[in-house]
Amino acid sequence: MNGKNSGRWSGDPSLYDRVAMEASSVVIRRYSTSFGLASRLLAQPVRQDVENIYALVRLADEVVDGVAASAELDPDEITRRIDALESETCEAMSCGYSTNLVVHAFGWTARRVGIGEDLTAPFFRSMRADIVETRHTPESFDDYVYGSAEVVGLMCLAAFLRDRRVTEAQRATLVDGARHLGAAFQKINFLRDLAADFGTLGRSYFPGIDVTTFTEVEKERILADIDDDLRIARASLPGLPDSSRRAVVLAQGLFEELSDRLRDTPASVLARTRVRVPNPVKARIAAGAALGRLPPPRRKRTPAEGDTIE
Repeated sequence: MNGKNSGRWSGDPSLYDRVAMEASSVVIRRYSTSFGLASRLLAQPVRQDVENIYALVRLADEVVDGVAASAELDPDEITRRIDALESETCEAMSCGYSTNLVVHAFGWTARRVGIGEDLTAPFFRSMRADIVETRHTPESFDDYVYGSAEVVGLMCLAAFLRDRRVTEAQRATLVDGARHLGAAFQKINFLRDLAADFGTLGRSYFPGIDVTTFTEVEKERILADIDDDLRIARASLPGLPDSSRRAVVLAQGLFEELSDRLRDTPASVLARTRVRVPNPVKARIAAGAALGRLPPPRRKRTPAEGDTIE
């Protein structure tokens, strides 16, 4: 997983390193309650590494869809900003320093665990795609999911496996699981946010899907693909180190639950609203993961089990 990366981290973090990492932790906890819940189950220093990774992901997303867009920057200027962020990220990975605290923290982790430009380049390519593409072909969709989600899973896996000895076969299984879990997360989010992505951003991520005529058949086809991703990811869970397994089990459980709720929600409803997992259900799944239990075999739920739509 190493691309261009001129040096690996060594020694204890400096005061500036620690401040940068604290900033990244604040960013990710304010943006995602589910991620904050899962990250508490990671052992240190893995937890900080993963928070540093996700903080950069959130920062890039804000450039593309958040404050940069709301500041009425035109697409060309937003592209220049995301290009500048990628350049600064690569420089931090190479030299170990950035004036941007979030980028600095990511660079610290990248050097520590061996993340290279082979993973960051596809990520930033997908971020740029959001600026100009509103509809995807099957090929551009696969490339977008790889860059926006699968490589993030691979970055996290690099943190999970730092200084861990695994066989080539074990590594291949874990890489496959990380990619498919990342893909499942992204596709579930696309399906959950179908209405907002189309209504607010004018995007339709799934190839050939018209949100205004979204059907049950189309929904089930998407969910069948997600089921395959989740199945492959689930098979890799026992091979993860103890320091990360419980957190990944929790993430898998939360998204399996959300996938079930999306399946129980009519396609016509998904096209105009957003489905969520209620907090008491999140707490139940988290309790099981904290005890080290793998998610139970998936079963078909009924809408009576407390679906919440917002």
